[in-house]
Amino acid sequence: MKYTRDQMKAELLAEAEVLINELLDWHEATPAPTLTQIEDAILRLRKRLSQRMAEVVLRDQKATQPAPGPLCPTCQKEMRYKGMKEVMVESRLGTLRIERGYYYCGRCRSGLFPPR
Repeated sequence: MKYTRDQMKAELLAEAEVLINELLDWHEATPAPTLTQIEDAILRLRKRLSQRMAEVVLRDQKATQPAPGPLCPTCQKEMRYKGMKEVMVESRLGTLRIERGYYYCGRCRSGLFPPR
């Protein structure tokens, strides 16, 4: 499903608001934090926001849509589309939760999450 810019923006703004509230809650609950404590709190929240931003943008890419009939890397027969599956991907931003089309080869009994 293709999302509009406004839908994506609304989702990201809602996430940012949650994280800002978490920061302010932490600030109210932490008397006289050091600069290092403040930095650590902000870096944790920044990481979560960065990951969420990447997930939203990736979700909207064509790469999340089913790719037409990839060939099995082992037997070179066309693989069967099994639907969208969630996969965890390690990136420079941390662990991202994304959905990809999942394909299965009954002959080789192997699965594939093509990037596109």
